[in-house]
Parts: sequence; C-alpha cells; structure tokens
Amino acid sequence: MKLGPIWSVRTSWHTEDDGEFYCPECGGDRAYHRRTGTRRLTVLNVPLFARGSAGSVIECTACHRQYGSEVLACPTTTRFSAMLRDAVHTIALAVLTAGGADARPTREAAVGAVRAAGFSDCTEDQLLGLLAAIVADEGRFRRSDELGPDSFAEAVDGCGSWLSIELHEALEPLTDHLAPQGRERVLLEGAHIALADGPYLPAERDVLEAIGRCLSMGTEDIDRLLRAAATAA
Repeated sequence: MKLGPIWSVRTSWHTEDDGEFYCPECGGDRAYHRRTGTRRLTVLNVPLFARGSAGSVIECTACHRQYGSEVLACPTTTRFSAMLRDAVHTIALAVLTAGGADARPTREAAVGAVRAAGFSDCTEDQLLGLLAAIVADEGRFRRSDELGPDSFAEAVDGCGSWLSIELHEALEPLTDHLAPQGRERVLLEGAHIALADGPYLPAERDVLEAIGRCLSMGTEDIDRLLRAAATAA
C-alpha cells in the first residue's frame, strides 16, 4: 500500500466578513466571503506550526472561485443600474437647467428618459420642483438668454457650481464601467432631451459638452455625436 506524504503545508481559511459582489465566473451578482488564509505545516494531516499568511481573498459562495480584493471595485448589476439611473436623472436636470424647462416637449422628454432609466414614478412636477430648488439655491443659473455668451459655459465647468459638482459625481464613477458605446448612449440621452423642442440652445450645448467631458470623451467624438443627433432629430 502506497502512503501519502508524512508532512505537507496546507492553508486554513478564516471568514472575516461577507457581502454581495459581481462574480465574473458566475456572470451575475452573488454573495461573497472575505477570507484570510494561514499556511500551516501538517504532519500526518495534523496542523502543527504556522508558516505565514496566505493573504486575503474574495470567495464566491456559489462557484467558490477566489479573487483578489480588486474584484469588489466592479459594481453589482443592482448598483450599476442605480448609477445609470442617477446619471440620467442628473443629465435631465442639467439640460432643463440650461433652459429646456421652458418647452413642454423638452420637459416631457426629460420625464420619459428618467422613467426609462429606472425612476418609474417620476413626474414633471417633481422634476420642475427640483429645478426650482436648484435655481433658487444657485442664483447665477438664470435663463440662458439672460446670460452672456461665456457665462453659462463658465458655470458648467465651475468647480463650485451645483451643475459641475453633480455632473462629475454622477458620471465619472460610471465612466470606468462603461464601454465607449455605453458612454455615447448616455450623452445621447441628454442630446435627445435638448433637441425635443428644436435645435440646441447655446447653454444646452455647453451642458452636453460638459457631460461628454465627464464621460472622458474627446472633443471630436462629442461634436460628432451631437451633430449626428441634431441631424437625425
């Protein structure tokens, strides 16, 4: 009879915490355990001495595949859907802030986009209520035809403005998880809202260009998409 080795080094695992993540192996949201390992010298299958740390892993409770902690940087599908929903909501408000709120087709397009993105109970009154609160808080956001040619563009890119802060916070985290085609679709959501009542207002164009920059798109790509959307409208 052939005997196995008398001694060996094995890893014992201890679960530290758990949560939900996107498992690349399963291709969907799954529960995980964060586990730390300790290597131990065993003799006749009896663990005797610690031989150092085996590090920390993220283990899927479904397929038991182990990953490095960087796998948690990818949002779950639930979280990604929420990020996309919030991005469209912010874009709709940004376009309305640029002057589109004066036209019913633009308001209706904004409500439709927000509902399609996940806020199924969104109403025009809700959007206009938020817009009124924003304008009251940001006194400098007046009607686009009351602003000089560069004033609104400066407000959009101003580090302290609501518009600048919200666009960056809503779009930049999403950008890392979108393919180029996905970034284009997000920008076009805003373009379709702006074009609902006719050609872009100068302030709407400023906002859409800012959205493109937040999505890490180049100037040429932004111009190409906005021109194509205007031609198709």
